[in-house]
Amino acid sequence: MSIEELEQTAQAMVASGKGIIAIDESSGTIKKRFDAVGIENTEENRRAYRELLLTAPGAAKHLSGAILYDETIRQKTRDGIPFTEVMRKAGIIPGIKVDKGTQPLAGYPGELVTEGLDGLRDRLKEYYALGARFAKWRAVITIGDDIPSGSCIEANAHALARYAALCQEQGLVPIVEPEVLMDGEHDIETCYEVTEVTLRSVFGALYDFDVNLEGTILKASMVLPGKDCPEQASVEDVAHATLRCLRSAVPALLPGIVFLSGGQSDEDATAHLDAMNRIGGNPWPLSFSYGRAMQSAALALWAKDMQGNFAAAQATVAQRARENGLAALGQWRKGG
Repeated sequence: MSIEELEQTAQAMVASGKGIIAIDESSGTIKKRFDAVGIENTEENRRAYRELLLTAPGAAKHLSGAILYDETIRQKTRDGIPFTEVMRKAGIIPGIKVDKGTQPLAGYPGELVTEGLDGLRDRLKEYYALGARFAKWRAVITIGDDIPSGSCIEANAHALARYAALCQEQGLVPIVEPEVLMDGEHDIETCYEVTEVTLRSVFGALYDFDVNLEGTILKASMVLPGKDCPEQASVEDVAHATLRCLRSAVPALLPGIVFLSGGQSDEDATAHLDAMNRIGGNPWPLSFSYGRAMQSAALALWAKDMQGNFAAAQATVAQRARENGLAALGQWRKGG
């Protein structure tokens, strides 16, 4: 894929009023989600659930892409059609999670580094052949007593940059995701400071590795107080703090930014995105790349009656896609 094609794909991923659904849960994570609602974690149930999400009538109007897991990109519908083919026909760009998850960062208690660079070039080549046109790598930054350290931020930024360079070499648009976790008692100001330092480090590393930013998408966490902070922030405060942080640290030539929901409630994730787009004046489109905030209501409904509630669960997915698509335009109305 040429540089021009990479840039066109990146722009399509943040098309007006559209966002990305993240259905890239690892085998361990999907087991936790299924266990929580009483679904047996079999390959067929995982396949059926991913089909429910990817073929929900009406959802594709508001979805530019979907991030898949290694198992999912190889699966087919119950009618035998590869998921990637179904997605292409619906105008949904196939993406793939390529990191191997987090491990403790040696010498830095409580901090994590994402692994998966070994053999990545060959895996990316295979994923491109399977139909993927973008990839995702998630770094995790934890706020706590005397953390994050500069070394942790630098190690994760370096890995993100190496991954991004390999993606572009193989014709895939990299989504770089430096997630600052909501866990903890920190206030919104602390989250702002950590997020800004992290983003500056990531974009510095991308520059060092000669990554083409116009063919790259940022998946950002919002600037929020920790879940256990006694003083929570209003929707407007979160929107203003997040925008101020992004404008300070993210180059204007980036094609777009998509947000992770990061443990927020479905409604909060939508409301925060909507508020940021209502403020406007940003150099990049702001959209969504939600996992739980797109899936949780549908999964709970489907679990109650996997055959009888299939269509109703799909309607729930389509409604969440519509609401977040409106939020990406700054046109969402609570309860509307």
